[in-house]
Amino acid sequence: MKTNEGGLDRILRIVAGLALIGLTLNGNIGVWGWVGVVPLATGALGWCPLYSLLGLNSCPIKSKG
Repeated sequence: MKTNEGGLDRILRIVAGLALIGLTLNGNIGVWGWVGVVPLATGALGWCPLYSLLGLNSCPIKSKG
C-alpha cells in the first residue's frame, strides 16, 4: 500500500471519525455513526482505497513501494 493521504487529510479524517463514533456512543446520532470507523481507519493508515481507485493523492511526498 502506498500512502496517498497528506497530513491535513489524515488529521481531518481522524477527527471526523472520532466525532462520529463519539456522537454515536453519546446517543446523539443513530447506529449509522459507526461509519466513523472508516475515516478513522483510513486516516490512521494514511491510505484510502477510494483514492487509489480514482487515482487521487493528497500526499505531497511520493511514497516508495
